[in-house]
Amino acid sequence: MLTHDELLSAIPYALESVDLAGWGEKISGKVRDIYMRGNKRVLITTDRVSAFDRVLGLIPFKGQVLNQLSAWWFERTRDIVANHVIAVPDPNVTIGREATALPVEVVVRGYITGVTKTSLWYLYSQGDRNPYGIQLPDGLRKNDQLPQPIITPTTKAVGGAHDERITRDDILQQQIVPQPLWEQVEQTALRLFARGQEVARQAGLILVDTKYEFGLINSTGTQSNEQLVLIDEVHTPDSSRYWIADTYQPGRDPANYDKEYLREWFAARGYRGDGTPPVMTADFAAQLAARYIGAYERLTGNVFTPAEQPAAERIERNLAIYGEK
Repeated sequence: MLTHDELLSAIPYALESVDLAGWGEKISGKVRDIYMRGNKRVLITTDRVSAFDRVLGLIPFKGQVLNQLSAWWFERTRDIVANHVIAVPDPNVTIGREATALPVEVVVRGYITGVTKTSLWYLYSQGDRNPYGIQLPDGLRKNDQLPQPIITPTTKAVGGAHDERITRDDILQQQIVPQPLWEQVEQTALRLFARGQEVARQAGLILVDTKYEFGLINSTGTQSNEQLVLIDEVHTPDSSRYWIADTYQPGRDPANYDKEYLREWFAARGYRGDGTPPVMTADFAAQLAARYIGAYERLTGNVFTPAEQPAAERIERNLAIYGEK
C-alpha cells in the first residue's frame, strides 16, 4: 500500500485526460476517454471521480486501479459470460471490441443501503415497499442483508442525464429488451454477483451491490449470432459497493472501500447533488485513493505499483506494441 505522503505527492499529476496523436476524435465521459478505430474501442481510464452524477475531483491512481482490477475480474468471470476485452496493453488502457450496449444497466443488490434519492434504502425509508417492482418485507433496517439478491434495473444515462428507475415489467412490456435476452441478462448478472460475493468474502470484504453493463457483439452480421458480453468495468470501487467485513453490524454504517465513502463525505456536508458541492481537499483525495488501492490489493492479492512514465507517451508506445498505433 502506498503511504499517505506518496498519495498526496501524486495528486498534482493525477491523470485527468489523454490526447493521443492520430486517433481522431476523443470522447470524454465522466471517468474515461474513448477513442475509436474500426471496430475497436480504446478506453483510457482517468483519475476523475464523480458522485451524484457530477465530476468532483481527482483521485491519484484511480484510473490504473479501475483498469487493472476490471481486467483481473474479466479473466475470472469468462466462464460465466464473455467480455469485450481484446487486450490490456497499459495500466490505464483497455482495447475492447465495439459492442452495442443494451439500453438498461443492471444493478444487483444484496443489502438495503444508499444515500441518494434513488437508493433502495431511501425509497424504503419513505414507505415504498415495492421499489423497482420488487416486494420487500417490513422491518428492514439500513444496511440489512436482503433475503436474497435482487435486480433493480435503470435506464442507461445518455448525454449527462440521470439514470431512471424502471421495473422488470417496464422492460418487457415496452420491449426495451426482448424477454429471452433479458432473462439471460438476469441469470448472468446473478451468477456474476455470486462470484463477486465469494471472492470478496475471501478477501475480508462484503460485496454489497454492483452495476453491470452488458452489450451485444455481432461477429457475422446476422442477428442469430449476436453474443451477450460484459462491457465497461466490473466489480471495481466505482461500480460496486464494498464494506470491510469486520466492521459490519446490521443497522450501522460499516467502513467503505468504494466510492460511497465519497458520497457520504459530501452528504455529511449537506450536499446531495444539488447546488455547489464543497471542495474536495487533497487530504481527503489521498484517503479515498487509499481505499481504492486497498480494495484492489485485498481482492487480487497483488501489491499495487503505479506506472511512473508520462501517461500519453507510455500509452502510445504500448498501443504500438499491439499494432494499434
